[in-house]
Amino acid sequence: MDDDPRNRKERRVARKKGHLDTAEFLKLADRFIDVANIQNKTINATELHMAFLYGAARYNAHVAKNVLNVDDHEKFVVEMTRSYQEMLRNHLADPGI
Repeated sequence: MDDDPRNRKERRVARKKGHLDTAEFLKLADRFIDVANIQNKTINATELHMAFLYGAARYNAHVAKNVLNVDDHEKFVVEMTRSYQEMLRNHLADPGI
C-alpha cells in the first residue's frame, strides 16, 4: 500500500464521499469475513455461508431497487451473477484458501 501522505489524504477524501479504493474495498470485505469467522465458532459453515449469501442478495436487491433504481431486474441479476461467478472462481483457484 502506498504510504505517501498525499495519497492517504486522497483516499480519506474519497472515502468520505462514499468511494472505496482497492485497499479499502479489501479491508471492508475482510470485516465481513471476520464476522463470518466469529459466527462459525457456533454455526456450521454449511449453514453460515447460505445466510451470508442470502444477506448479500437481500442487500443487493435493496441497492438495485432503492439506490440505483434499476428498471430491468433480470439484467441486473445476470450482471450480479456474472460478477459473483468471477469472484468465486478466482477464490476457488487461490491456493492460499
